[in-house]
Amino acid sequence: MKPKVLIADKLSDAGIDILKQKCTVTVKTGMKESELIKEIPKYNAMVVRSGTKVTKKVIKAARKLEIVARAGVGVDNIDIPAATEAGILVVNSPTGNILAAAELAVGHLFALARHIPHADRSMHEGRWDR
Repeated sequence: MKPKVLIADKLSDAGIDILKQKCTVTVKTGMKESELIKEIPKYNAMVVRSGTKVTKKVIKAARKLEIVARAGVGVDNIDIPAATEAGILVVNSPTGNILAAAELAVGHLFALARHIPHADRSMHEGRWDR
């Protein structure tokens, strides 16, 4: 039998398709804690981003859960001590957004080098400071 995976936050279709090759995948986003507590007992794995809080109450309800995967850098939305006590592995993808972060940093450098923040403020104030 394939492992059952709950995807609790928005994830790319490509990522979901990869999981579907080996797992039974259910996508239910935007759940409140009480809804997640009712839903989680059916699953072996859960994928979250930053929107879903994996609290101690959620972990206690997760009878079959073996792993919580954070599709992102941190794990601050997951109760690590409760997961550890329950024998649930918590993982993340710390390099998942390094390209986007590097692009943003370079973009900000260009903006500062070309004085774009000052020009934007000047235009919003009705001036044209070249």
